[in-house]
Amino acid sequence: MKGNSNRGHQLAFGTFGIKSIEEAWISARQIEAARQALTRHMKRQGKTWIRIFPDKPITKKPAEVRMGKGKGDIFQYVARVSPGRIMFEIEGVSLEIAKEALRLAAQKMPVKTKFVVRRDYVE
Repeated sequence: MKGNSNRGHQLAFGTFGIKSIEEAWISARQIEAARQALTRHMKRQGKTWIRIFPDKPITKKPAEVRMGKGKGDIFQYVARVSPGRIMFEIEGVSLEIAKEALRLAAQKMPVKTKFVVRRDYVE
């Protein structure tokens, strides 16, 4: 995963968002944990967009299995995230609520993130 993100690097739907600064594989469980933290803090106000999707299957062989005998079973699904990729966007809440909600979501992510605001946002 070399280089910065060419797609999905600008806010497209919401007013606030979090942007990845590092590259990583983010599992479906981590995305769901971040989504739950986000919606709980927003108290189901506003709207949320998840801009990453776990479409890469990761396989793993069971513990204490000998080498060979083919590829292992699918263990989890991950989303590939490059630096600059917008991961979550929200709209319909105040700046303070958005900052705190996205901070809580960013804590669930295995990458460093940055809070971003739409250019034409006026308080």
